Amino acid sequence: MPKHRIAVLPGDGVGKEVIEAAMIVLEKIDLDAEYVEGDIGWEFWCKEGNPLPDRTTQMLKETDACLFGAITSKPKEDALKELDPSLRDKGLSYFSPIVRLRQEFDLYTNLRPCKAYPGNPLNYRDDVDLVIFRENTEGMYAGVEFHPLPEGVRQALLVHPKMAKFKDLPLEEIAFSTRIMTKKACTRILRRAFEYARKKKRRSVTLVEKPNVLRETGGFILDIARKMAKEYPDVEFWEANVDAMAMWLVKNPQDYDVLVAENLFGDIISDLAAQLVGGLGFACSGNIGDDYAVFEPTHGSAPKYTGLYKVNSTAMLLATKMMLEWLGEEDMAVRLEKAVAGVIKEGKVRTYDLGGKSTALDVAHAVASKL
Repeated sequence: MPKHRIAVLPGDGVGKEVIEAAMIVLEKIDLDAEYVEGDIGWEFWCKEGNPLPDRTTQMLKETDACLFGAITSKPKEDALKELDPSLRDKGLSYFSPIVRLRQEFDLYTNLRPCKAYPGNPLNYRDDVDLVIFRENTEGMYAGVEFHPLPEGVRQALLVHPKMAKFKDLPLEEIAFSTRIMTKKACTRILRRAFEYARKKKRRSVTLVEKPNVLRETGGFILDIARKMAKEYPDVEFWEANVDAMAMWLVKNPQDYDVLVAENLFGDIISDLAAQLVGGLGFACSGNIGDDYAVFEPTHGSAPKYTGLYKVNSTAMLLATKMMLEWLGEEDMAVRLEKAVAGVIKEGKVRTYDLGGKSTALDVAHAVASKL
């Protein structure tokens, strides 16, 4: 009986190629695991009207963790056009399967390390080593939106004086999104960030928000953070507005250690931070709950590169390293990261983003050879 049971969701486009690269490395590192492949992505939306079939959700519940490749997402109208004609009158609406996974499995922590490895010519600086904790289930991505705005919702909102200027607009001319933040969600993402900083002996935790404008929601999480920071006298607590943070990450990224933010702001600053260490080809991510986790690169399905094995698989390999850590396989995780770092430092195997002609599988074989 294998020690671990791992779900493998290749998804769309280059997701299948980088998953193939990850499996080369996992085979070499000899993880004691059974791998179970599942269906997810655009193909299943078009054919079945569900990009995350129920059979896949059930399979995930019977595994310990998941490796995820990439999926294609398109705007609402484009998604309906590509849906099988027999399904178009059933009131179906496309919703990102990775967002659904985060919500259905309560994967509230989106952990995104952004580390510069020596030898990477795309490093903005060689001393960048950031870890971003992005709240994964609420905030602006909670998914509660309306268009057109229902009259009942407008009437309820009219208790707020700032809604007065919208009271006579036609409902179809109003689109409405909510930013939902609860004490439970704010507390647990902040706790994860502070605990990580203490465990890893990181100097500081910075809350990235906009409480001077988003006074209620931003002020809400800021108040919780300030109180929690008192429990961690060994960790400095800093506060930064998200717009200023974008500037400071470009100017002095080496000054920061652990950043924590709600969903939308965390998404934005983590992509900015990823570019500091080479771009999306090096950007790995873990969607982590209390009992389950999904690990992925953040580069998306890149349809124009499908079949070319052109995309840098380093992000996928670093996501695999994160999975090994989460499974408690610390030694394997350390070995894998050292192998990845060794390939980057040598500079012999480089994909197109690094100015080379190596494939995603070339990277995997080079890393495997160092294991």
